Amino acid sequence: MRDHTSLRWAAVCLVWVLWAAVQATELGAQGVDPAAYEHLVEPRIVERADERVLEVGAVGDPDDVGSAAFGLLFQLYFSSGAATGFTPAVARARWQEGLDEIPRSEWIGRYALPVPEAVESLPEHTPPDGVTASITTWEYGTVAEILHIGRYDAEQPTIERLKAFVEAGGYETFGGHEEEYIVGPSMAGPGNPDEYRTILRYRIRKADLGRGGGPSGQRGLSGREG
Repeated sequence: MRDHTSLRWAAVCLVWVLWAAVQATELGAQGVDPAAYEHLVEPRIVERADERVLEVGAVGDPDDVGSAAFGLLFQLYFSSGAATGFTPAVARARWQEGLDEIPRSEWIGRYALPVPEAVESLPEHTPPDGVTASITTWEYGTVAEILHIGRYDAEQPTIERLKAFVEAGGYETFGGHEEEYIVGPSMAGPGNPDEYRTILRYRIRKADLGRGGGPSGQRGLSGREG
């Protein structure tokens, strides 16, 4: 893949500016401890439960649409009351398969934050053109994941290492690529990109069982599949 995971500083910084503001106020200045994720420098296969999320979808080059998508994501997250009495995971994003063969203008990004069951519907909002929002479920099951340390545009070797690990175990990936942003830009600016921490994740299935279809990927209150 090309550097499709790079979301660029303008978009990712928005996430971390808003996230830092939440950490410093409603969540009591809780911080992310990078050391808690260091064991993931080695790839692993684990079972992960499905997760209910607030998802914002945007079609287009992440350099162009990422800021609007993340902006709406956090606007809805806070206005829905999801942050009240609930400690969320960090933001994450999903991308469709085969990005090497797809023009950046046609990339489909899904940006999300987990929400509690108490959030049953979205607040009234006016999404930017080409941006959608829903409460949906991200399906997981068996996943392979690894921690990438460093710049977003230098993830390719880590991705290749993870995929080699998956193949060696007799599995194949499906459903596209996921990133979870553990450490990134902050309110003070981009910081040191060499110290960013990003979990790279794929859903996987046994290679001899996966041919001819698999789980749909996601199911949402909006009725949309995929």
